Amino acid sequence: MVPNKQAEEAIVTGEMKGLNEQQHGEEEEGVDQSMSGFKNFLWHGGSAYDAWFSCASNQVAQVLLTLPYSFSQLGMLSGIILQVFYGLLGSWTAYLISVLYVEYRARKEKENVSFKNHVIQWFEVLDGLLGPQWKAVGLAFNCTFLLFGSVIQLIACARIWSFLGLGMTTYTAWYLAIAALVHGQDEGVVHSGPTKMVLYFTGATNILYTFGGHAVTVEIMHAMWKPRKFKYIYLFATLYVFTLTLPSASAMYWAFGDRLLNHSNAFSLLPRTRFRDAAVILMLIHQFITFGFACTPLYFVWEKVVGMHDTKSICLRALARLPVVIPIWFLAIIFPFFGPINSAVGALLVSFTVYIIPALAHMLTYRKASARQNAAEKPPFFLPSWTAMYIVNIFIVVWVLVVGFGFGGWASMTNFINQVDTFGLFAKCYQCKPPPTPPQNH
Repeated sequence: MVPNKQAEEAIVTGEMKGLNEQQHGEEEEGVDQSMSGFKNFLWHGGSAYDAWFSCASNQVAQVLLTLPYSFSQLGMLSGIILQVFYGLLGSWTAYLISVLYVEYRARKEKENVSFKNHVIQWFEVLDGLLGPQWKAVGLAFNCTFLLFGSVIQLIACARIWSFLGLGMTTYTAWYLAIAALVHGQDEGVVHSGPTKMVLYFTGATNILYTFGGHAVTVEIMHAMWKPRKFKYIYLFATLYVFTLTLPSASAMYWAFGDRLLNHSNAFSLLPRTRFRDAAVILMLIHQFITFGFACTPLYFVWEKVVGMHDTKSICLRALARLPVVIPIWFLAIIFPFFGPINSAVGALLVSFTVYIIPALAHMLTYRKASARQNAAEKPPFFLPSWTAMYIVNIFIVVWVLVVGFGFGGWASMTNFINQVDTFGLFAKCYQCKPPPTPPQNH
């Protein structure tokens, strides 16, 4: 049996010998978290504080602009309740992923396995704990999710990007809220949502997608000095994100009501000002930066497939990554359906990747009494029994499978197909106003 303290020391020791050598190319006998120097401040962020920045700044970005659209589908009350509900659900499954990572890492450290120049990924955790079948399932869902959803997460905890990303999303969220309040309610504004089941479950799965952006939790943990500290970081990040998503979505729906049903991008309803222009520019910068980081897990998987993961040549690795980037850009051009595609990805991929699979994997990993007795991470203080954890996990699996994947999949795909029928593939301007019809000469 490896006690919690020994397991943590084993993981920290492995991190110092593996990750720090990978990032800095030098041996370190201990981790000095008070490292000075501008370069270390920017690029060597392995603390819990840096991990919080990464989670908070990237948990919600472009989806921030579609949440008012979801509120128009759900109605104000359902929109607020589902944001809180899925936010807490996402925090719980992120906690489960962190527990499974710690368990996997502790077992491998006991076997003297070295992770030098190797980034641990979620499918490897599943493989080590549950076997190759689970590795295949995790790899398939995770890669497909990252491919289609372009999930916005920073992999290495680089504080400068996290700080900038958090500033960009915070500015945009409060711009939406303040601009909507200053604009006031439209004359004759109508708040009729929810009106149709298709729209209701489409909006619900967009919120499920919003708080299910932790498909690369393992990579963020791997960059930390003490990965054990991650287990509550995602919850604290989610609480901060609530201060961005709830005011902005509520204010926009209050001001524009049902008009949002035909405007999935919140920017399109606000008058053009220098403040809106600044928000648009910041979000574009944020998207370009995080697109590169979002592809990183896919890069790692592809490099391992083609045998390039240990190559030190930047040029060779860049060339090897082209087959990953090109399909993503191509798919984005084919389906520029901002908003509906979030719901489709949420129902069909996020539901399994970050909700169902972690809950099932946790239950199966600790199904035996010996595994529970020797667990590197015991149940949390607020849920101290294994039975209670199993009840929560079973609820998550059933709820997300029926409501998220079942009803959500039906609704989001119906809405997605309607977008294709309305705008076609390779739409030049999605949801833009049609050009005025020229007068007929008689």
